[in-house]
Amino acid sequence: MLIFAGLGNPGAKYAKNRHNIGFMALDRIAEDHGFSPWQKKFQGLVSEGRLGSDKVLLLKPETFMNRSGQSVGEALRFFKLGVDALTVFHDELDLAPGKCKVKQGGGHAGHNGLRSIHAHVGDDYRRVRLGIGHPGHKDLVAGYVLHDFARADADWLDDLLRGIADGAPALAQGDAGRFMNAVALRVNPPRSSKSPKPEASETTPQTDTRAPEDSRSPLQKLVDRFK
Repeated sequence: MLIFAGLGNPGAKYAKNRHNIGFMALDRIAEDHGFSPWQKKFQGLVSEGRLGSDKVLLLKPETFMNRSGQSVGEALRFFKLGVDALTVFHDELDLAPGKCKVKQGGGHAGHNGLRSIHAHVGDDYRRVRLGIGHPGHKDLVAGYVLHDFARADADWLDDLLRGIADGAPALAQGDAGRFMNAVALRVNPPRSSKSPKPEASETTPQTDTRAPEDSRSPLQKLVDRFK
């Protein structure tokens, strides 16, 4: 059993906030991989399913961001799991919008959701850091993360979430590299370096290089030879 926990704030008011990108990631995984309907449990919403051969519980804490650890800790204790079974999806100010990185352990960098999880279960869990960019000044952070994504963000956000769902089975297997490749294929799809060769008629006019047909009579040909 693995637990994928997404961080965010509960309720329609916050649903499209930048701070809720962790919830959004889990919603896309659940939808694309046929997980069970969301149900209330562990002070949050849970959905169960499989990613490859791994049984996974998706958890969206409803304790509000700064108490996320209460919900996550309760779920881990219920299943008697250690932090090695936990992956947390969260917004990351220090990554450009659309960027995604996987990290094992480390500090919380001031993120209130991670700070709460640290306090309840420790810090040695895996994180999927989802870039939302930085507003430019620390005094603007609170308003920035609690504001909805802009319309201009819709395309890259959709690509990122689809890539996360594509790579989720690899992440469950512990293959961070393959997970990141799946995300990259959505966010930065490869472009062919070869273009179809244009038809000749679309480029330069064609010249007829055949010799002109000889219309002289046999007698004229003979006379011409002795000129």
